[in-house]
Amino acid sequence: MSIDTTVDRAVSTIDPFSHGFLRDPYPHHEALRETGPVVWLEQYGIWAMARHQEVRDALTDWQTYCSSAGVGLSDFRKEPPWRPPSIILEADPPLHTRTRAVLTRILSPAAINNLRATFEREAELLVARLIEQREFDGIADIAEAYPLKVFPDAVGLSEDGRENLLPYGSMVFNSFGPRNDLFDAAMANAGPVRDWIMSKCSRAALAPGGLGMQIFQAVDSGELTEAEAGMLVRSFLSAGIDTTVYGLGNALSCFAYYPEQWRILRENPKLIRGAFEEVLRFEAPVQTFFRTTTKAVDVSGVGIGDGEKVLLFLAAANRDPRRWDRPDIFDVNRRATGHMTFGTGIHGCVGQAVARLESEAIFGALTKRVASFELTGKPELRLNNTLRGLDTLPLRVVPA
Repeated sequence: MSIDTTVDRAVSTIDPFSHGFLRDPYPHHEALRETGPVVWLEQYGIWAMARHQEVRDALTDWQTYCSSAGVGLSDFRKEPPWRPPSIILEADPPLHTRTRAVLTRILSPAAINNLRATFEREAELLVARLIEQREFDGIADIAEAYPLKVFPDAVGLSEDGRENLLPYGSMVFNSFGPRNDLFDAAMANAGPVRDWIMSKCSRAALAPGGLGMQIFQAVDSGELTEAEAGMLVRSFLSAGIDTTVYGLGNALSCFAYYPEQWRILRENPKLIRGAFEEVLRFEAPVQTFFRTTTKAVDVSGVGIGDGEKVLLFLAAANRDPRRWDRPDIFDVNRRATGHMTFGTGIHGCVGQAVARLESEAIFGALTKRVASFELTGKPELRLNNTLRGLDTLPLRVVPA
């Protein structure tokens, strides 16, 4: 098939990694959606998709839009990555099929349910302490503190050095963008952080019975090599924390800015799971991911060549009026199923059940104890090339 990639090409000069864009992406998302189903971004010489249908179609067609060339701007086939590629996130079948099967089993519904009592107990303890304080930082004291406790515990990670987890995640997610100031800042202390992460990915470093050791049991059964198991543990530690931290922080921010939605949730706690999905749609912690074409393809009449980078705007798809009614309204009664924050298809977020469990536990505890949230200062954004969330969220709680 011959596809002409030079005609009828919508072009934009928008820089999706500029500070201005990252601080307020939504007007730019609208502009990209309305420019066309596929847009050429002049600044980087890449394609972009911002509409729900096109983003979803690309995510589900792994044969045409591969992940193995990297899910960031750089093409692993042309330049070496700063770390060994993830054998789950940055892999395609057949390798991805084998590694995904191990993680899917370890994170089965039964396995997640086994974590529930511990996650809920830790959430209750944390919320009880914060209620006594009345004032706290919603990011440091909840959105970071809770995942940094329960998830590493579940993996079987020792407590020493856990302060390296968020800097490592920042390195990973900023590296998906260009080599800009955000990337440079994230990589400033890369050596020691990377060394610590690697030291925690071996069988000897993990506690018996944890999720990490269960990955190594797949070595004993012949499903993985020892090296592959270590790489999967590393992927666990990079992908399993930051996205949840940003998601919980964004949820707290939404409930502080839209107190009537918190009242609805308190009156009907059964809405908690659906409300978190609405947070993920409305204020997506994961804003973008890249794919690379494996062949020439026609998308809505636009020709994209073989070996082209395509930037998928997950957050823009989540507010596409072609898919959602009143997309710019935060509504905990909305059925937000179909948002793109966790991706979809074979590369859909493998740990999304853990994130949902954490949100249910923490907001279950909060609905019982907190009548309302009040901002005591101006929240500060934490700029990131891939993630969207806050650095600080000064809150005061009114006890129930």
